[in-house]
Amino acid sequence: MKKKKLTTASGRPYTEFDNSLTVGSRGPILLQDYFLHEDMAHFNRERIPERVVHAKGTGAFGTFTVTHDITQYTKAKLFSEIGKQTKLFARFSIVGGEKGGADSERDPRGFALKFYTEDGNWDIAGNNTPVFFIKDPKKFSHFIHTQKRDPKTNCKSPTMMWDFFSLNPESLHQVLILMSDRGTPFSYRHMDGFGSHTFSLFNKNNERTWVKFHFKTLQGIKNFDEKQANEMKGIDLDNAQRDLVDAIGKKEFPKWAMKIQLMTSEQAKKFRWNPFDVTKVWLHKDFPLIDVGIIELNEIPENYFRDVEQSAFDPAHVVDGIGYSPDRLLQGRLLSYPDAQRYRLGVNYEQIPVNRSPYTVTNYQRDGSMQMGDNGGASPNYRPNSFDDIVADKSYKEPATQLDSSIADWFDRNENDDDHYTQPGLLYNRVMTEQEKKNLVSNIVGSMSGICGEKKDEIINRQLELFSLVDSNLGKAIAKGLNFKL
Repeated sequence: MKKKKLTTASGRPYTEFDNSLTVGSRGPILLQDYFLHEDMAHFNRERIPERVVHAKGTGAFGTFTVTHDITQYTKAKLFSEIGKQTKLFARFSIVGGEKGGADSERDPRGFALKFYTEDGNWDIAGNNTPVFFIKDPKKFSHFIHTQKRDPKTNCKSPTMMWDFFSLNPESLHQVLILMSDRGTPFSYRHMDGFGSHTFSLFNKNNERTWVKFHFKTLQGIKNFDEKQANEMKGIDLDNAQRDLVDAIGKKEFPKWAMKIQLMTSEQAKKFRWNPFDVTKVWLHKDFPLIDVGIIELNEIPENYFRDVEQSAFDPAHVVDGIGYSPDRLLQGRLLSYPDAQRYRLGVNYEQIPVNRSPYTVTNYQRDGSMQMGDNGGASPNYRPNSFDDIVADKSYKEPATQLDSSIADWFDRNENDDDHYTQPGLLYNRVMTEQEKKNLVSNIVGSMSGICGEKKDEIINRQLELFSLVDSNLGKAIAKGLNFKL
């Protein structure tokens, strides 16, 4: 096999890799040793900014195969026929933890998918939970701050976390899920995924239907309890990543069934809750799951940084036949996610191979850091112009959206929508087993025991009142565990 020449980044063949250019064998280094400076300067910049959320994760390539016909609801080409396959990339992650954290931390898990379709890339940037802690994006940065480190002690703070939860009853649904054993999945292969938000589908007749995306693990749900999760932190910080890599290496390719829930506009108007509220679910008995296809992950990237660390997901990336909804948190993410990617990876992050559409991309964006393509060549960088033949294909025009109001104002997110208790109550009483309830109480007691400071009793009392509104027995059990009188 022909050997490759050692070169600088510019391609210049280089020979003196091991020794710096000096004045004499014991003299100072010369500034002209370009490769020394190039190598060190690159090393100093090897670490791109850590993701603010979802910092630690793993990923794999795979395929999506259509198994059921949903073309009556959407004209998205990846669903156009049974048996059609689309390449995809998946990234799983810890949401609030840091890059060096443990995979077994109690935390939601990110569940992100990038489908490389002929109409562009479609991203699902979801979680392993069907709901979230907040429903308005103005609260997002403040919520995330409570999951990070205290600005004074630089330690994680149960006081910050429970103070925020106790002042935001809308968090209850997700809090119950997080504090249950579902908050510590055994592995990424053994958890479900959700688009979480409400999206929309529209067909060739431009008929719109509201939709939620579900990804049901075919490996079966498997979770750690609190004791097992804590033990794993001392055994292997990377257990979930290692599990995925090992499974694919042994050709035990993990699979998920993609399913959808559908809701018509008329049903949305009559729904008991706001159907676009990400702190709520659509009950399966009213909106049953519909089979769509199978996701299989079968290829670990050859280079983690190139593909996993530089992968960028954006819920704004939809394709023809899939659209958005008035979900407030989704609307906020449409702005914040691509902005975060431009900050972390650069304005041309979509030209990085893992993010790049494998099909033709034609636009007038030029220049910027890390320009990796031909930068448009000699073609015009403005529109309209008299020189190129780029046209806007009217067949891709989305249907108009009917708005309920023409009044712009700062509406209270909870006005006429303040039932934060019924759905968590259904989860606690109808879904959880007796053992799961005991584990939930134990996990909450363990976490809330860390609340401290002069506001300790106030925060505990406020949170216990919320748990009691979910179920009186739940509130009493937690109060007893804390030795706290309501």
